[in-house]
Amino acid sequence: MSALCSDRVLLDDWHVVADLANLSPQAPFRTRLLGVDLTIRCRQGDIKQVVRNDNGQNVRATERYGFLWACLGNPARDIVAVPEALEDDRHFVTGGSIAVRVSGLRAVENFLDMGHFPFVHTGWLGDEPHTEVAPYKVELTPDDEVVASECKFYQPIASPTAKEGFIVEYIYKVIRPYTVALYKSNPVQKDRLDVITLFVQPVDEDNCIAHPFLCYLKDGIDAATVRAFMQLIFAQDKPILENQVPKRLPLDPRAETPIRADAVAVLYRRWLRDKSVTYGAIPARS
Repeated sequence: MSALCSDRVLLDDWHVVADLANLSPQAPFRTRLLGVDLTIRCRQGDIKQVVRNDNGQNVRATERYGFLWACLGNPARDIVAVPEALEDDRHFVTGGSIAVRVSGLRAVENFLDMGHFPFVHTGWLGDEPHTEVAPYKVELTPDDEVVASECKFYQPIASPTAKEGFIVEYIYKVIRPYTVALYKSNPVQKDRLDVITLFVQPVDEDNCIAHPFLCYLKDGIDAATVRAFMQLIFAQDKPILENQVPKRLPLDPRAETPIRADAVAVLYRRWLRDKSVTYGAIPARS
C-alpha cells in the first residue's frame, strides 16, 4: 500500500475527487486521494459529504467547474481560477475521469511535452516530417506559475473544427503541482484561444485520475464533439504514460537527460523541488 502524503503544500490544497456527473444519491462513490480512501455520499438538498474511510472524519469539500473538490488539510488558498469559465460563448465540458497507472506528476509533465505529438498523436496533433520543437520561452512568473509561451507546432487536426493543418500556437501554464492548463489557437476565431485545464487527482504515488476541463469556443462545434476529441487524444497518451519507467517523476537533474525541447519540464521539476513536493516523485539526491 502506498504511503500517506506528508507534503503540506498538497495536503492544504484543493483536489478534484469526482466528476459531478458520476455521483448519484442512490449509491456511494468511492475514490482515493493522496493515499487516503474516501467515500462520497449525496445527501438531501444535493449536499455532497466526503468521509475518510480510515477514521470516519468528514473532509472539506465543495463544487466548482462540474467537479467535486476536497482538501485533506486546511486550505491555504482557493481552488484554481479558470477565468474563461465565466465567458458565455464557450462550452464548459468535463472530459471524463481517466484512471492512469502512473504518478500524477508524470501525467502533468506529459501534458507539457510537444515532442511526442508526431509519434503518439500521428495525424491529429502532429505528423512527420514536422517533428522539430521550435525554441520557446519558459519562465517562473510573479504568481509562482511555470509558463511556457511562444510555443508553435504544426498540427494536421488541431481541434474538431480544424479544416486543414496549420501552425498552432500554445501557451502552457503549470498552476499547482498537479494542475496544468493549455491555451491553444482556435481554428475559427484566430484571435482567441481554447483552454484545456487538466486537474490531476493523485490517487497515490503510482496512480492518478486525470480530470480534463475544457473551455472551448462554441463557434462551429458542440459540447459532445469537444468531449469526444479530448477522450480520443487522452486514450493515445494513456498507454505511453503507463509504460513510463519509473512510474514516479525523478526530481534529480542527473536522473534523466533533457533536450532543448524539455525546457518547461526542467523548470517544472526544479519548481517541485523548491516547493518540497515529494509525493509521486523520486526526490533529488543531496
